[in-house]
Amino acid sequence: MNKFVKRGLSLAFAAVLIATTFTGCAKMNYVFQEGAIRAIHEIKDGSWQNKGNEDGASDTDEVVIEELKPGTYGGVEFQNLDDVANFYKEAYNYTKSLTAEYIDADGNTVTFYKLLGDESMELGDVMIDGSANAVVNKLVPGIMSGMFKPTPYGLTPCNNRNPELDNNSEDAIKTTDHDFRTTDVTGEDILAANVTDNGDGTITLEIQPKGVKMALRGDDSQGRFFQVLGDIAGVVSGIDAVSFTQGTPEENVVVNYKGGTAKVKVDVATKEIVEADYTMISNINVTHASIAVIKDKSASLIITYKNHFPASDEFLQTSKGITRK
Repeated sequence: MNKFVKRGLSLAFAAVLIATTFTGCAKMNYVFQEGAIRAIHEIKDGSWQNKGNEDGASDTDEVVIEELKPGTYGGVEFQNLDDVANFYKEAYNYTKSLTAEYIDADGNTVTFYKLLGDESMELGDVMIDGSANAVVNKLVPGIMSGMFKPTPYGLTPCNNRNPELDNNSEDAIKTTDHDFRTTDVTGEDILAANVTDNGDGTITLEIQPKGVKMALRGDDSQGRFFQVLGDIAGVVSGIDAVSFTQGTPEENVVVNYKGGTAKVKVDVATKEIVEADYTMISNINVTHASIAVIKDKSASLIITYKNHFPASDEFLQTSKGITRK
């Protein structure tokens, strides 16, 4: 193996270690260490807001969807983003109150949310010091696909199927102070939105949440819509193979969330969400990273994470062994 390939493999390992702390949004390794959480909130105070990434990408939060045209859609009046948020909140809360019976892999009857969704992940190029590397980018998808196991969940950002569990989590490490059977979304969380009357008794809301650095599930505009990464710096700090030539993991590992959208179709008469697509876009940026003989490198990786509702019968069966009753 020549030195170029060996160096590429080492950098790939570093980038993948950092990126795969993501472990596919569904799994979410929330390692909420007090110091890391404090640092995340310091980053969120605005000091990173206008700083460009080292690979030249802009952090500007730009509108990527059509903006609201005030009017009446499906008999509902929408004059501003507050109206969109309030209708979304009402539809979300009602839909999460609905349950249905399923047959699990052992043949038992279980009760889950009526609306369960699937998930998928798309990876962009790993950029090392601003440039893509063919060797690195051939390795990453295979490693990520081995770690990411799609699972059905209720409407995001909940990572659970069973509405009766405390804090809406099946894993104690993923519990939060939020109850995701309801949403706290407000107009202040939304950068842009639009509404479409489908002419069949349903309307579709398309919402672009405001961008956030180092989002936390349930705590901010991105975390109220998506399965965000959480404390990635705390995870990275626990990886012995990765070190930094200067600064701390909290200073050198930043995730920028922007440009993602939620597209939700609602039955106007009942306020039930009948179909939805959530697309989260996160840009993981690492600076001054070292691994093995590779010193002081920067790396970035864009991950697009998608949830579609309702999940197909095939997905429910193949991913978790459950069947709609």
